[in-house]
Amino acid sequence: MITVTNRFLVKKGFAYKMAPLFTSDKNLLNWDGFTKVEVNICSEPEDHDEMNVMMFWDTIEQFKAWRESDDFMKLHRRERISDKDNSESSPIIENRVVISEIAATLEK
Repeated sequence: MITVTNRFLVKKGFAYKMAPLFTSDKNLLNWDGFTKVEVNICSEPEDHDEMNVMMFWDTIEQFKAWRESDDFMKLHRRERISDKDNSESSPIIENRVVISEIAATLEK
């Protein structure tokens, strides 16, 4: 299993407003290999919020298939249009995508 984590720094107060956007795409539930998406927020920094959007997939190939799909393009098309039109007003300061393999787990 892999995780794909999009690590965002966003303007203070925006993380909780943005979080539901990352769990609203119900089409993800139809994709082979998709397990879940979690959004974690840290509001401790004084000048920004940190938000980690973590997707769980069975394989990197299944994630890449979704990433190259029309579903992905439609979902992110809104972002590109709004970022282009309102780049100065975007709450996103920076982001970084990290793909990791789950090496060990302990669950109750």
